[in-house]
Amino acid sequence: MLGLDLGPHAAFIESAYAIAVVIVGGLVGWVVADHRRQARRLAELEARGLGRRAAFSGKIESGVPPENATLPPPG
Repeated sequence: MLGLDLGPHAAFIESAYAIAVVIVGGLVGWVVADHRRQARRLAELEARGLGRRAAFSGKIESGVPPENATLPPPG
C-alpha cells in the first residue's frame, strides 16, 4: 500500500483503521442526515406558523408571565 512494514500485526492494524474509518464515516453520515431531518422539521413548523424562539414577540397568550418577569410581592 504505502510501503510500510507493519510487521506480523499488519492485518490487525489495517482492519482497525478500516473499522475506524467506517465508524467515523457512519457518524458523519448520521449527523448529516439528522441535520437535514431537523431542517425539514423546522421548515414544516415555520410553515404552520410556529416560529423560532428568537423571533418571539413577547406576547403571552396563556396568561402565564415569562420566566424573567418580576412578580409582585406576596400578600
